[in-house]
Amino acid sequence: MDGVHLGTSGWTYDHWAGSFYPEGLARAHWRDYYVARFDTVELNASFYRWPGLKPFQGWSRSLPDGFRMAVKASRWLSHGRRLRDPEGAWAHRLVEAAHALRPHAGPVLVQLPDDLERDDERLEAFLARMPGDVPVAMELRHPSWDHDEVAAVLERHRAAFVVTHGTGLHTVLRTTAPFVYCRWHGPTDQPRYAGKYSPAELRRWAERVQAWRREGREVWGYFDNDGGGHAPADALGLRELLTQASG
Repeated sequence: MDGVHLGTSGWTYDHWAGSFYPEGLARAHWRDYYVARFDTVELNASFYRWPGLKPFQGWSRSLPDGFRMAVKASRWLSHGRRLRDPEGAWAHRLVEAAHALRPHAGPVLVQLPDDLERDDERLEAFLARMPGDVPVAMELRHPSWDHDEVAAVLERHRAAFVVTHGTGLHTVLRTTAPFVYCRWHGPTDQPRYAGKYSPAELRRWAERVQAWRREGREVWGYFDNDGGGHAPADALGLRELLTQASG
């Protein structure tokens, strides 16, 4: 379906060998195998260790036409400094990375910790440092963020309230930007990041994606239930449902 980008959170999981990546396929060829099947990935490694600028420049040269990479902010910003960026150093790094990736840049994702409660001033200060040409998606996990005034802050900056789903997470179906950003961390009857979505669950998400597209919003969605290779299987399954629905 046009305007919908589906993939996984990361693509270099050893336990995908034999489940998603063919048995015996050299690790050096995993990226080629992935990009032949998806048009986007959420860079997950940058959350654990910020790679610096050169890898983004390299991806800009080597990724195929039409492939887009969402960039996850470092946990030093989201969990260490808990979104405090008074000098704008981390905002600068994110903007620098997004600009270096072009034309392969997707949104920038900032995932806040589960225990970080609502703080409108902190959110406003961070978003004010991000330029309008870099779309930002905020994964605001604590339920206190689910408030109209928070949505208004996001709307002013055309930032997305991430639709996040998984065990112990508060799913918010708010739309605050010209795009919607979804993260699927696994079905709620399984530990977070594990389990496979049922066909009925995927159909419900397909209906939501269709509704967002009818509103004219671009949709970015990433499966993070990487255990057992379920993430790529579910991403392909959701894409197939959307393809069937669009005729």
